[in-house]
Amino acid sequence: MTSLPPPTGGSGDQMTALVVAPADPTQEQEPTRAQGQFRDIWTRYKRNRLALIGLVGVILLVLLAIFEPFITPYDPFEQNLLNTTAPPSADHLFGTDVLGRDMFSALIYGTRLAVIVGLGTMLMSLIVGVALGALAGFSRGLTDSVIMRFTDIFLAFPLLVGAIVVVRAFGSGVLPVVIALVIFSWPTSARLMRGQTLALRESEYVEAARSIGASNARIVTRHILPNAIAPVVVYAFTSVGVVIVAMASLSFLGVGVPADVPEWGRMISQAYSFIRVPDKQHLWIFPALAIVFTTLAFAFVADGLRDALDPKLRGGH
Repeated sequence: MTSLPPPTGGSGDQMTALVVAPADPTQEQEPTRAQGQFRDIWTRYKRNRLALIGLVGVILLVLLAIFEPFITPYDPFEQNLLNTTAPPSADHLFGTDVLGRDMFSALIYGTRLAVIVGLGTMLMSLIVGVALGALAGFSRGLTDSVIMRFTDIFLAFPLLVGAIVVVRAFGSGVLPVVIALVIFSWPTSARLMRGQTLALRESEYVEAARSIGASNARIVTRHILPNAIAPVVVYAFTSVGVVIVAMASLSFLGVGVPADVPEWGRMISQAYSFIRVPDKQHLWIFPALAIVFTTLAFAFVADGLRDALDPKLRGGH
């Protein structure tokens, strides 16, 4: 075996060794920037008690919509004309409606419709509005003018009147209702997104990204959109309640979902003639309370998001 030669030099010489300490595998990594931002948003959000109540309400509504087939004690479409407008009892917790259907089962099914239509309309309107608003605000010029004039055309129609026209044209049903509400809901999101994009288009960090050769698509998606989306998201959650009320209004007027579908507005319409009849208030009170609860839940969530996403509140604890 060959041994290494001893270090050269006098007896007073010292051998210097460079020791590199291995990385400690137990050392925690610092949270990413996105994780830190979400943590700050959640910290500000949960300070608003009404916002937390609204969040719990929205989660409850979504769970009821998902598990509706397992929660309803009766088929919500099953009619019993021999037991109509029965008051609440042990057999029917909320009583029966004018067609003899179990009110509790019908209300849970109506919750499923409200969640599907409300969230579906919100997401589709958000996608269309954000895309067109960002394109108009960043491109400006002729593209901006064309998109905004197109937006003004739809803004000129009242939501309910425009939705009635579309549903009459395409027929009743959940899908035509969603399409009608999306057509007249996206313009506000587009205008909000355009205003935010115009304000951020000439900011310093956008100019810096442009100077290093970043493409327009990257500038919009990576630099403008994350900083401009907050007020649009707040409006989107606020609009869910508006959409649910609009759907109920369409059904109340007889131009929404088919007559045999248990929907809150349709249930109130069928109970209209019993409003002043004693012991029949359950026919309209329960669906009316469902509309109020759902609208308030989404409104409280939107209020909490507005406070949590407000740039003026960032960094303040």
